[in-house]
Amino acid sequence: MAGIMTQAAKAAHATAASLLSASPIKVGDKLPLGKVKEKGPTADDAFDLGKVGGKIVIVGIPAAYSPTCSNQVPGYIKDVEKFKEKGVSDIYVVSVNDYFVMSAWKKHLDAADLANVHFVADDTSEFSSHSGLLFDATGLLGAPRAKRFTAVVQDGVVEKLYIEENPGVSTVTAADNVLKEL
Repeated sequence: MAGIMTQAAKAAHATAASLLSASPIKVGDKLPLGKVKEKGPTADDAFDLGKVGGKIVIVGIPAAYSPTCSNQVPGYIKDVEKFKEKGVSDIYVVSVNDYFVMSAWKKHLDAADLANVHFVADDTSEFSSHSGLLFDATGLLGAPRAKRFTAVVQDGVVEKLYIEENPGVSTVTAADNVLKEL
């Protein structure tokens, strides 16, 4: 019976990922609403990235602590001042992980004191799925996850969007590449 349930869960995850990520956001689109968490683990702590004003950068990653993500995100931390010089007020690192994982990872990457670098949990994948930026990572990460992407957003509207074809690499979504484009 457990085997049947496991197979059904895997099939449901794969189906959800393929259906939810069929139409990704595009440049010019309003960022869809989708609750994420930075201040705590409960629903009361959630906020919508689509309601954040100003010029922000959203860095979507498949998994905190994974090798590629752990090589990509430090570039944004290191270059936070360069992003500010280009008019970016805040950088949001988003992953389909829970609040506790994202908080611990921020500390692990020595970013805890950076007020304008936010590590946010898309723990229900609401933001990633509403954005059409979810893929089936069940085989490696156990569930659908956010694609590796970077979005430059001005007052809720996507100005630039970079999506990796292969979530296991960081080329177009690397901090230095995005900085060149700003």
